[in-house]
Amino acid sequence: MTWRITDGKIAYQRIADTSTTQNHPFGTIVRAADPTYGEGEFIYLLGVASTAVGDAVTFNSATGQTTRAAVGANKTLPVAFAMSANVASQYGWYQISGIARATKTATISLAASVAVGIKTVGRISVTGTGKELNGAVVTAVASAKTGVILVSLVVNRPRLQGRIT
Repeated sequence: MTWRITDGKIAYQRIADTSTTQNHPFGTIVRAADPTYGEGEFIYLLGVASTAVGDAVTFNSATGQTTRAAVGANKTLPVAFAMSANVASQYGWYQISGIARATKTATISLAASVAVGIKTVGRISVTGTGKELNGAVVTAVASAKTGVILVSLVVNRPRLQGRIT
């Protein structure tokens, strides 16, 4: 993927890069375009340990803190997808809209147009009761294979399913 920021400002950190220096305020949102995946939106956040490209994270845009998306119901939190291996104490971009590449549970097959959820920390899978990821749907069939597998999702500011208490 060759995402190019299309907003009018210059000197943005590149979408696929991580940095040990905070280059933008937390929660900064930019639009970018890729010749294959079209346009998308990205949010600038602080990394967390063990983050890989495509991992699903929940986040707090005010503090910039991310957490690899956890399994479970009733966690109505915003979700984004890591554009780099943005680990703890590093800063980078996470996709919140457009066609995103997401890691999936290797042993699971996903059909096109199916809703997804979080079954393994940071990875998408078929949904389970109360675990659906609202605002995300698979774009094409993804077969079960060994290893880490990236799958394309159409995302529109996704959130973990839950209830506000």
